[in-house]
Amino acid sequence: MKNSISLIAIISLLIFISLPTPSLSQRCNKNDENVLFQIKKSLGNPYLLASWQTTLDCCQWYLVKCNKTTGRIIELTIFSGNISGQIPPEVGNLPYLQTLVFRKLTNLTGQIPSTITKLTHLTMLRLSWTNLSGPVPSFLSQLTNLNFLDLSFNNLTGSVPPELAKLTKLGALHLDRNKLTGTIPESFGTFTENVPDLYLSHNQLTGDIPKSLGYLNFTVIDFSRNQLTGDFSMFFGINKTIQIADFSRNSFQFDLSDVVFPASLTSLDLNHNKVFGSLPETLTGLSLQYLNVSYNRLCDLQTFENTSYFHNRCLCGSPLPACA
Repeated sequence: MKNSISLIAIISLLIFISLPTPSLSQRCNKNDENVLFQIKKSLGNPYLLASWQTTLDCCQWYLVKCNKTTGRIIELTIFSGNISGQIPPEVGNLPYLQTLVFRKLTNLTGQIPSTITKLTHLTMLRLSWTNLSGPVPSFLSQLTNLNFLDLSFNNLTGSVPPELAKLTKLGALHLDRNKLTGTIPESFGTFTENVPDLYLSHNQLTGDIPKSLGYLNFTVIDFSRNQLTGDFSMFFGINKTIQIADFSRNSFQFDLSDVVFPASLTSLDLNHNKVFGSLPETLTGLSLQYLNVSYNRLCDLQTFENTSYFHNRCLCGSPLPACA
């Protein structure tokens, strides 16, 4: 009896081994595959998506990535192709998506669809280098798992939504190279868990930087090429860890003399403002890789190339021309 059971077990094992291995066509989740076909159709069946065919498992399609265990689509990265139209609202029907990218698609137009809010697992959203227009939607604050949000190099207008401060896991926020107006939200001084690298350059933002931002410890700040005014010294101090700071080409106007720059600072650009006073002694001991304070109203020099100091009212002496 015992030998019979063993023989049956061996035969069963041999039969199992001899069965054909499931093909890759059985891996892809069919619901996700149907959604991808809808997206392809909405975009006009572009050549960039030529691999999206029924003859090939959707986990093997170009610009798509699946979870190896479940076969669910977790990444959709559409970039650098001849694609026209708008972001298909069907993207919201890929419930396990973690990364969504539409990038370097100059014929992509329209607004950011609200269906994106259904992507509760999304950690990266990158919609950049397109011709997207309309506002930066406040509904993006519902994507609470985001750690990277990039809406740069578009034609977005309107104000910066204060609700974005609810994205507590953000490591970086890119709203640069748009046509945004209004002020920097006071709420941006209330980020918790993470303090994101903040890129707001090349917009039309106005007003003073809210003092609340000084309560946080930023690593990278780029507010260059706006119409901002007032004082930005709240980002610096002996206990701060800021590394890169660009406030160039604004209308900042304050006395720089007593600002304490932290040892972490590696790059400082404040050219083309109305900053006055002298360069603080704390700049002397720093290992700065880049410094530009040109076109301000400063006095006193540190040892950097003369291009760093051009057009300040009373700066003279090496490396600039001798004082009169």
